[in-house]
Amino acid sequence: GGGGGGGNGGGAAGANGGRPAAILLAERGSIKNEHGFGSRPVESLGVVGNVDSFIRHGQTDPPTIPVAELFEPGTFPVGEIMEHPLEDNTFRITSEEKRALERMDEERYDRFRFAAETHRQVRRFAQSIIRPGERLIDICEALENKNRELVQEAGLTQGIGFPTGCSVNHVAAHYTPNGGDNTVLQYDDVVKFDFGTQVDGYIIDCAWTVYHNPKYENLVRAVQEATDTGIRAAGIDVRLCDVGEAIQETMESYEVELDGNTYPVRAIRNLNGHSIGPYQIHAGKSVPIVAGGDA
Repeated sequence: GGGGGGGNGGGAAGANGGRPAAILLAERGSIKNEHGFGSRPVESLGVVGNVDSFIRHGQTDPPTIPVAELFEPGTFPVGEIMEHPLEDNTFRITSEEKRALERMDEERYDRFRFAAETHRQVRRFAQSIIRPGERLIDICEALENKNRELVQEAGLTQGIGFPTGCSVNHVAAHYTPNGGDNTVLQYDDVVKFDFGTQVDGYIIDCAWTVYHNPKYENLVRAVQEATDTGIRAAGIDVRLCDVGEAIQETMESYEVELDGNTYPVRAIRNLNGHSIGPYQIHAGKSVPIVAGGDA
């Protein structure tokens, strides 16, 4: 097993019967309940699973062991595999030549997976401390410090991908609190958190929405379903305008009732997704979330 406690490789004995703490944590975390692996459900709404799900890998709670010490090179967890859309792309799955070419890229994919597992564990940590009454700057600084700790920040080789986005209510994206900003998270707030982890310049970027008042459930569900639709629609040779059309169609099939009034959910026309390159968070291509255009 990996190191216990502070991640220095030492195992805890005594009350644990001489068994390393990390092994005991991994065994406790390997037991599934209705929320998945771990034992502490996320407090905010709209997020499923347990905030301590990482203990199944031998991680401590809260996480303190660098992720690279939990896995051998080449064994970082593989995320969800999506099949290529379009019938023209089935050969990418069935062709032995294509599969062989894919295997040649495993070393690069492993760096992505290293960053992704770090991001996943930091995200779970962040979800354990986000609650009404906390200052946004305190949440963001704790998240970024944990990101640096778990990825073992080392100059440009690995570290945080960009400043944490922490956009409240009418702010759609790209806001981050600076020193002197004492904004406090409120029960009625809807906050979009967005942060990145990079390894050798390969950036893993993920955002999620935090809310505590259940009246926003349909609004957040619309965004989650539209995001999943966009992911399924995206792929090689797919027109970006078609991805945007699929996202908008799903998003705008929802309504939300707030304080006795019903409102249609609308996609934000001038808010786009974008491609990411090595050491480049905006790499050229924009992905619309509405229909229109022919590219």
